Amino acid sequence: MSVQWANPYALLLLLTLPIYPLLARRAQRAVPLPRVGEMLPGERRAILFASLPAVLRLLLLGTLVLVIAGPSTAGAVVEERTEGIPIMLVVDISSSMLARDFQPQDRLSVAKETISEFVERRADDPVGLVALAGEALTLVPPTTRRSILQSAIATLQVGLLEDGTAIGDGLAAAVNRVRDLGGEEKVIVLLSDGESNRGRVDPLAAAEAAATLGIQVHAVGIGSEGVAAVPIGSAPAGFEYAEQPVGLDEALLRQIAETTGGNYYRATDPQALQQVYTEIDALVPSLVETTRRVERVEWAGPILLLSAMLFVGEWVTRSSRWGAIP
Repeated sequence: MSVQWANPYALLLLLTLPIYPLLARRAQRAVPLPRVGEMLPGERRAILFASLPAVLRLLLLGTLVLVIAGPSTAGAVVEERTEGIPIMLVVDISSSMLARDFQPQDRLSVAKETISEFVERRADDPVGLVALAGEALTLVPPTTRRSILQSAIATLQVGLLEDGTAIGDGLAAAVNRVRDLGGEEKVIVLLSDGESNRGRVDPLAAAEAAATLGIQVHAVGIGSEGVAAVPIGSAPAGFEYAEQPVGLDEALLRQIAETTGGNYYRATDPQALQQVYTEIDALVPSLVETTRRVERVEWAGPILLLSAMLFVGEWVTRSSRWGAIP
């Protein structure tokens, strides 16, 4: 067991401790003591008890020197992990996300499965979730607790928010969630299938704010091209569908990505969406670092307690009838 000293030079004071018995012996020379052979057994014990306070004081002085020197020994090995890159996921949950062009599922169902897999691959990164429709709502701030995040992803559904597509509001909400987090790199992954038609924040203004704060936005346009079965109204069993032209403001999403130094991706089927998030996963590096340090066990406190016990012991023995030479 290796011992380290906070003030190793204080140990030199131990060299002065032998001076104390010499001074104590000189002070006792005026007291004539009989020879050991001439002492009765009771007198020998009395002499031994009488020298006990001096021994306790010598030990007290020694322990005080050790307290000043500050000894410590190696303790447990502690691992410290730095968090990875903060990532905010912005997911469009407008009614158009129920379009049935990602057979056998709709766009939102495929997006939820793909995002869930992406989250599992980023196990060491704090990841948050923003839902986007006619307004924006932060469902989960950046966290490494995957169970909470996965539960929130599972609850994404059309109707959770007022219908519409407020891309600027969703992007602004994500920016506000990561702007004050540590680290030089922060990422937002924005997924939408429509055109910005609602909200109070201009999408390009939100992109400019992200760029100013050093936040990179990767924009994902989801949906097939041409015509798809989209919901046009409510029905007893859910929604009523009709084949209609589908539109996507690719120019806006591309400009958002370029403004922040990110990339724009287009996914027209489930396989393409999987590939998009795989590429983003590979593009965003993982900056998690693990450092190890050895905790030190400080002994100054216990030694100081021993010093106090020695002080009390000296005081008790010196004040007793055995603490003086008879």
